[in-house]
Amino acid sequence: MQFESANPSVVRSVKQRDLLNAWLRAFDKRRPLPRLEDYRPDRIADELADMMGFDVVGTGDRARFLITQEGARLTATYGNEHVDPDKRTNRYLDDAIGPQRYARVLPSYLACLAHRRPTYSVTMVQDADGKDVSYERLLLPFGSADAVEQIVGSYKAISIEGGFKIRDLMGVSSKPVPENIINAVIDRNMSISRSGHAAAHDLIELA
Repeated sequence: MQFESANPSVVRSVKQRDLLNAWLRAFDKRRPLPRLEDYRPDRIADELADMMGFDVVGTGDRARFLITQEGARLTATYGNEHVDPDKRTNRYLDDAIGPQRYARVLPSYLACLAHRRPTYSVTMVQDADGKDVSYERLLLPFGSADAVEQIVGSYKAISIEGGFKIRDLMGVSSKPVPENIINAVIDRNMSISRSGHAAAHDLIELA
């Protein structure tokens, strides 16, 4: 799967853009990656239902992603409501969603590790009633050294056709097979405004 270099404007969701801006505020050019403890997005409580947190275990293509936080809406999206809430964390992503779905999403996570920059993807799926839904995934990398140690993910489902059914939206039985229309590494025109907030008109090019 090919990932294109992009700037922050590739992100469609306003909420995800806010989360990305918070990552940019935490980013320090003197370090390869921002630290998770420096990440302070606004109104984070409102977004947790659509977010996941991971510890990265291992490196490169052999890395695995240990779930440390799982949003309630994501449980429905992947059809995992049957899993005891106490058992939804401290398990690996590949175990949680199964090999077929894991193979679909793994390239985004590996690209995030390899580039040490946020990755953003948009996948077109259909709900149970056949409505087209845009599923948008933003992955934000963190670490205290050169390697990515944690990933924070935001996942948004949006349809121009109005209301849709979220249950099992990204399930194995999804019809038709989900189609990726955007695969991007956000590594260009990483911008921070004079007030400390990212802004499209105040660009600072990363080395």
